[in-house]
Amino acid sequence: MASVSHAALHTVSDVKSAIASGEPLFLAGSREALAQLPRGQWIGGTIPYFMTKSGGVMSEDRIFLTPVPRMTESVRIGDYGADSIQKLYDDAPENGFTFVAMPASTAVHKSFAEQAPNCDGFLFRPVVGWVAGVRVEQIGKQSAAVFNGLTGAAREDRCCALHVALPAGTIANLDIVNIFEPGSGPVVRFERTGFRAVDCLIEGKQANLAEFMAAHAIPTEYPLVGDYSGTHINVSFQKVDPAAKTVDFYAPIFPGIDYRFAKPITDYARAFEHATASSDCEAAFACNCILNYLYAGLEGKTTGSITGPITFGEIAHQLLNQTMVRLTLHKAG
Repeated sequence: MASVSHAALHTVSDVKSAIASGEPLFLAGSREALAQLPRGQWIGGTIPYFMTKSGGVMSEDRIFLTPVPRMTESVRIGDYGADSIQKLYDDAPENGFTFVAMPASTAVHKSFAEQAPNCDGFLFRPVVGWVAGVRVEQIGKQSAAVFNGLTGAAREDRCCALHVALPAGTIANLDIVNIFEPGSGPVVRFERTGFRAVDCLIEGKQANLAEFMAAHAIPTEYPLVGDYSGTHINVSFQKVDPAAKTVDFYAPIFPGIDYRFAKPITDYARAFEHATASSDCEAAFACNCILNYLYAGLEGKTTGSITGPITFGEIAHQLLNQTMVRLTLHKAG
C-alpha cells in the first residue's frame, strides 16, 4: 500500500507500508499492534474498538489509519506532559489543526480537561483527537499508552500531538455531534471544577448529587448535559457512590454552567445516523465514544457513514464524553 487517501481499518503490514511511504499518519490500535510499527511521521493511541463502514468492531490486530490531508503545508510532532498544556497550543500552527492522543486516567488527561479552556489559543487553534484506552475487560489491569512515531517511544504519562499547518485559504472546522439533549428535570450547578462532585446546587438549593440520584433513580447511562453558551456538552457518569456521597465523572464539571440530566434515547444508532445524514462534507477525521458503543450495542451496527476509533473520551477543542467528533476542511469563503 504505497498511498492512503481515506481513513480506514488496516492490517499492520499495510500500515507499515504507509509509514514507509513517508506519509504523516494518525493511528489507533492496540499496544501490541502499534508496537510493531517502524519509526516515521505518525502518532498513535491505544484502543481496540472501531467504527467501520460495515459497523462497530473490536480488533487487537488491526490499526485504524487516518492520513493527514494531502494539501498540508507541514507537520510537526511533539509530546507534552501535565505541566505543558499551554505549550501544546504555543506549538500549534496559526492556520491548521492539531491531532492529539492522550492516555486515559492520567495526570495529563486531567490537566488537559481542566486547563485547555483557559489556554491562550483555545478555540482559535483547533485541537482534535481522543483519549486512548484498553479493552474494557482490561481496565485496571492494563494501562493506555500513546506512541510518538518519530522516537518510537510509548508513553503512559504524556500526550502526543501532530501539528498540521494548512495553506492559506483552507480552514479546519471541528464538528460536535451530540445526540443528547437536556431533559426537563432540575438545573444542577457546581461550585468547583473537577472530575468528582459531592455537594451541588439543585434548582438553587444545596444538595448531595449522589443522594439525589439514588433517591430519584437517575440512570447513569445518560450524561449530564451542560449549556455552554448554547452548545450542549456532555459529562458522563463513571461511578455514583451513595454511601460515600460522591459522583465521579469521565470529564470535569465547571462552575457557572447549567447542567441537566439528559433525555433518554431509545435508538442510539438511528440517532447518530439521523444527526449526520445532512452532512455534505467528508470528514478528515472522526471518533465516537466507548460509552455510546457499549450502551447502544454498536458492535456490528453503523452510525451513518462516519468511521473512526471508538474512544475513552473525544477531543474537539476540549475533552468531551458520549459525543461524536468530526474534523472537516473547507475553503475560506
